[in-house]
Amino acid sequence: MGINQIFIYLQLLDLLTTLVGLRLGAAEASPFVRLLMHAGPAAGVALSKLLALLLGGLCVYAGKQHLIRWASYWYGGLVIWNLTVMLAAPGSGLR
Repeated sequence: MGINQIFIYLQLLDLLTTLVGLRLGAAEASPFVRLLMHAGPAAGVALSKLLALLLGGLCVYAGKQHLIRWASYWYGGLVIWNLTVMLAAPGSGLR
């Protein structure tokens, strides 16, 4: 699987894990995404993912694949963080 596909996949995973975490009572940590969430939680997170994909596309266009790779490491860690927060959330049933 190419790094671009992994980047897109991680964007989807971050979107889904963030929305599930919010539903379980977790809070959004990013001030930028919290600002976008004034339009609604799902809309704000989806808009942040659209922006991330646009920036990723700009990196591909500019030939900066190494930035996509580094961002993918970041988003992989973020998905793991989201899963950890979901497991620790009061509504998860695992505490």
